[in-house]
Amino acid sequence: MSQTLNQMIDSIVKALKERLFVEVEASGRHIHLSRKDIDFLFGDGYQLTPVKDLSQPGQYACAERVTITGPKGSLKNVVVLGPERKSSQVEVSLTDTLALGIKAPIRQSGDIKGSPQIVVSNGDKQLTLSEGLIVAKRHMHMTPEDAVKFNVSDGEVIKVKVFGTRPLIFDDLVVRVSKDFKTYIHIDYDEANACGFTKGTLGMIIK
Repeated sequence: MSQTLNQMIDSIVKALKERLFVEVEASGRHIHLSRKDIDFLFGDGYQLTPVKDLSQPGQYACAERVTITGPKGSLKNVVVLGPERKSSQVEVSLTDTLALGIKAPIRQSGDIKGSPQIVVSNGDKQLTLSEGLIVAKRHMHMTPEDAVKFNVSDGEVIKVKVFGTRPLIFDDLVVRVSKDFKTYIHIDYDEANACGFTKGTLGMIIK
């Protein structure tokens, strides 16, 4: 009887979590590369080496690493994410920009027009991107079904309370809805440290 009751409680708790909360993920510095830039840095026709699938379908971390360099310093072992993109893009935290000595705008992924240049290198291969360095705007990937469930729409800007070991409310978080997404909140490591993020941390949408 006790076991049955516990199973019922677990089932209710799980249902409530799915209805009220969204899992949070923290993203470290990384780079997306175009076909042209992959060829330059790694060799003509080079194919990236997937080593870990990410939460978003079709996205993966690669074995390849590069160094990014600004006027003040460099950051080594920056992970390359696949698949290749139309334009190369480097995503860092605000703390990273201090180490690099570059002021980077806070933008949604893909919005790189007018962003600062950055030097990317692999061994003796050195490439200067004329633009492409951004700090990723905090955001939420969401399926269309979950958008209906949580009563949000694509492009909507919301607040989310994150229940880490140092709970706080993140404002100015953009919702991105697509059938190609899985539902997760994405923050960077600066934000993760601020809220005491650990794996499995949950967030609640505030409307």
